[in-house]
Amino acid sequence: MADVTILGGGTWGIAIAQLLNKNGHKVKVWSALESEIKALSETHAHPGLPGVKLSDSISYTLDDKEAVLGADLLVMAVASSFTRRTAKRLSALVAKDQKIVAVAKGIEEGTLMTQTDIISDEIPQADVAALSGPSHAEEVSKFMPTTVVVGSKNKETAKYIQNLFMCDVFRVYTSCDVLGIELGGSLKNVIALAAGISDGLGYGDNAKAAIITRGIAEMSRLGTAMGGKAETFNGLTGIGDLIVTCASMHSRNRRAGILIGQGKTMQEAMDEVKQVVEGVYSAKAARALAEKYGIQMPIIEQVNKVLFEDKKAIDAFNDLMNRERKDEN
Repeated sequence: MADVTILGGGTWGIAIAQLLNKNGHKVKVWSALESEIKALSETHAHPGLPGVKLSDSISYTLDDKEAVLGADLLVMAVASSFTRRTAKRLSALVAKDQKIVAVAKGIEEGTLMTQTDIISDEIPQADVAALSGPSHAEEVSKFMPTTVVVGSKNKETAKYIQNLFMCDVFRVYTSCDVLGIELGGSLKNVIALAAGISDGLGYGDNAKAAIITRGIAEMSRLGTAMGGKAETFNGLTGIGDLIVTCASMHSRNRRAGILIGQGKTMQEAMDEVKQVVEGVYSAKAARALAEKYGIQMPIIEQVNKVLFEDKKAIDAFNDLMNRERKDEN
């Protein structure tokens, strides 16, 4: 049995807490929000996970020391835009080689850092890994079959986390391609916004298939240029996560995209979804990386124009369809 602290009380953090509790570990959830910890402690439920009764043996805390000291594993599950702030806050409490696994998906706009880069920057003494894949919290919290990948430069760390998470409903593979894993998880959110916009415009399955297929091509081009492995983008954290995020109504990125396609502004869409829409925060960073590495990413370029330059969604799709003629590969 391991002593695990989930940093963050959002739906994904709580789903992981439920899973690790099922696996027999001692699980504690930390949040900086007093109202969140109070509600979780009193109701043993999360409003974003209807119908899920949380185990009574999961504990909750606002205390930084109680959360970090002595934990075998820290799960960084705050929204990606809060990762640096949380890491900075807890850094002095983290022991040398204490294990932290990042489970949020996103690229920091100002620095173009991935989640593990941010954590390592703020907590250099930690042993940092990333866990990603097609894994909606709504399904994981109900113990529906799910498969993910854990990546670490240290193979033993990846295996340790694999053993903690893996069970009959949650299969975990290991990988050394941390960069590829994190880029796949971040970039697919931007592509999923495009898929949702297509749905909001009333387009069909043909358009959705094109966005997914050309989207993975964009992700792979950038990822391999940055040093990621092509096979990672063809696997669970690339095409696998892209498919589920573009196709499922559990996907907040797709839902936000649908609203934008129907004519709402980015802010109106995010307000209606009522959850952090990670693709919005990663879109500018994705475009900046494409420019830095000289990679063509037309879908991500058009998503940025719709989000931040008031371009009409239908005009963005028309421009994608009328690009110059090309070979597929």
